[in-house]
Amino acid sequence: MEAKAVAKYVRISANKARLVANEIRGYDYYEAVDILKFTNKKAASLLLNVLNSAYANALNIDDKVDSSNLYIKKVYIDEGPMMKRFRARARGRAARIRKKLSHITVVLSD
Repeated sequence: MEAKAVAKYVRISANKARLVANEIRGYDYYEAVDILKFTNKKAASLLLNVLNSAYANALNIDDKVDSSNLYIKKVYIDEGPMMKRFRARARGRAARIRKKLSHITVVLSD
């Protein structure tokens, strides 16, 4: 049984989120929650929300699922669209600001 949760258009760079995602890949649900609670990064709270959503989806799919056997089968961060803004610079020029978005996917399995 697999349960999946996706958060789209999250306002964080994919590279920054992947650093935290690599830390929890392969762990069981409760250990991953403990790791994310004590990780001092913005991506940790975002990943925790998606992980809790995947856990709720697993309970919704099957009420008799043993939550102690759930582990993170897949976690991946895809790049989303980029918001492009401009900042005024000297001599009438403009510098581009790229605000990166990402899509976070977590798959739990037993």
